[in-house]
Amino acid sequence: MKTTSTGAAPRRMSPEQRDRAILDGAIAQAREEGLDSVTVRAVAARVGVTPALVAHYRPGMGAFVADVFGTIVAAERDEVFAGFASGDVQRADLLRLVETLLDPARDDVTLIWVQAWALGTRNDDLAARVRQEMDLWQRALEGTLARAASAGGIPAVHAASAAWLLLAMVDGMSAHSLVKWAPHDRADLARRALSAVLDRTDPPAPVHSDEP
Repeated sequence: MKTTSTGAAPRRMSPEQRDRAILDGAIAQAREEGLDSVTVRAVAARVGVTPALVAHYRPGMGAFVADVFGTIVAAERDEVFAGFASGDVQRADLLRLVETLLDPARDDVTLIWVQAWALGTRNDDLAARVRQEMDLWQRALEGTLARAASAGGIPAVHAASAAWLLLAMVDGMSAHSLVKWAPHDRADLARRALSAVLDRTDPPAPVHSDEP
């Protein structure tokens, strides 16, 4: 049974610090138990505050869950693309990027993505954040592919379309891996995925996210 110490009083926090502590607790909850486990009571228990205090700082759970999702996936995006911020990009670099995204160590974030797609059908705030984060991923990958093509590291491709295709394959394969439906050799899977996109004899037509 969880008990509360009667010793020193908890450290007082500013409103900004308290809000960040609540967000950090919700992020830890989502990474360990899944996005669907983020509730007022679960976050309050993890942070060590009352549910009423969580509700005071985060009165809209739909928007709160969207913030938790966005913070987690944005951090991963920044981490993944940090190594491609400058300099030429070669095919080996792109292969390393795909292998990184297919790494089983990232299955916790994959689960958060999969749950966000499902929960977003009932949470408009989350759905909007999912669309925003998917667009940001696509643009980051598009820019990386364009730089690789300009440097001669890969064949000339339509970077926007290639980025959509590659992300679709990575997302699908990552989701499959959650139920252990994926080849054991993920490095070979990464090579095949990259080759399927980059070595097409017919460049794919442009893809627009706002098409019906």
